[in-house]
Amino acid sequence: MLKQSRVGVVIPTYNHGTRVSDVVWQARALNLPVFVVDDGSTDNTAEILSSMEGITVLTHPENRGKGAALRTGFKAALQSCDWAVTLDADGQHKAEDVGNLLRAVPDALRPIVIGNRQGMTGEHVPWTSKFGRKFSNFWVWVSGGPLVGDSQSGFRLYPLPESFDLDVQARRFQFEVEILVKARGAGIPVFEAPVQVVYQKGAERISHFHPWKDFFRNSITFSKLICKRIFSRRIKP
Repeated sequence: MLKQSRVGVVIPTYNHGTRVSDVVWQARALNLPVFVVDDGSTDNTAEILSSMEGITVLTHPENRGKGAALRTGFKAALQSCDWAVTLDADGQHKAEDVGNLLRAVPDALRPIVIGNRQGMTGEHVPWTSKFGRKFSNFWVWVSGGPLVGDSQSGFRLYPLPESFDLDVQARRFQFEVEILVKARGAGIPVFEAPVQVVYQKGAERISHFHPWKDFFRNSITFSKLICKRIFSRRIKP
C-alpha cells in the first residue's frame, strides 16, 4: 500500500458554491495537502474558498475546462507531492475512499488508479452517466488505452510528475479519457479500485457535463487518438 506521505488532493471546481465546502472539509479530514482550483466560477465559490483555512486555492480568471484545472492543480502539487488524488467538487465522491486507491498501488509501481464507482446502475444515476460510462470505456480501449470499467470517474490517483508530463491535448472533460490512452502508450499502468458514489433522489446535482456537446467533443478526441494509433502502426518498419 502506498503511504500517504507526499500525497496531495486536487479539487477542480466551477460554480459548485453549494457543495464545494463539504467536499473540501472531507478532503481536509485526510490530513493531506489540499489544492482547490477555482476554474473561473461566477457564483459564490471564490468567496466560500477564501473563508476556508488550511487549503491552497488556485484561480483561473475565466473558465478553461476541467482538464486545464487539473493541470493547474498538478503543477502546484508537484512542489511538495509525488502523487495527486483528484476529487470532483459536486459531492458524488466520498473522500474516505482515498484509502482504497492507495491500497491498489503495488510496491515499486507508479500507476494511475481509477476509482471505479459502485452502484452506477441505480435508478437515481443520470442516464448521461450510465451511457457515457459505457461509451467512454469502449472507445478508450479502441483508441489504444486500457480496458477499464469506469473511464469517466474523476476520483483518481495520479503519479506525479509522470501524469503532468504526458502529452495530453484536451483541456475539458476529455482530458480524463485522453490521459488513460496516453498513459498506456507511455508504459504507465492503469488500475481500478472500488469507491462509493452518491446520487440521491431529489438531491440537487451540479454538473457541467453537456450531453450532446461533450459527447461530440469526446468523439473528436477519440477520432484523433484512433488516427494517431493507426498512423503510428503504419510508419513502423
